[in-house]
Amino acid sequence: MCLYFVGYVTVWLEMADRKPEKRKPVFKKVMQLQPDTKGHTLIVKVVSSKMVLQKARPDGIQVRQMKIAECLVGDDTGTIVFTARNEQVDLMNPGATVILRNAKIDMFKGSMRLAVDKWGRVEVAEPASFNVKEDNNMSSVEYELVSVVDT
Repeated sequence: MCLYFVGYVTVWLEMADRKPEKRKPVFKKVMQLQPDTKGHTLIVKVVSSKMVLQKARPDGIQVRQMKIAECLVGDDTGTIVFTARNEQVDLMNPGATVILRNAKIDMFKGSMRLAVDKWGRVEVAEPASFNVKEDNNMSSVEYELVSVVDT
């Protein structure tokens, strides 16, 4: 540790030696999701899963499978379509409870879709005790981008 300067630099060097504390996740409900937002953590049950795309793509010498599935997931406030990719598809079995960390909302044809990219994580969890409210599908709500002109 270098202590040439006094004041803020000394404090900064001492803080650099410490590891940052992990924050506790703030779990959201499906009903709280808004268009074009990110960083969501949810506990949801998988209602259904449908394979949309499965094809082999060359990756150098090896051939990798590319899989995309649309899964209906939900909690006690509603449901939403989750787009699962590659390894995520295997975890999305109907009836399973999963934790979606750092999920984002993508817009597809004016409706919300939940997705977890490479910065997020999908984990299988212990079975949840809630019943999924299937009559409130957040993906069936159509949004329209409107530009506002100041007058």
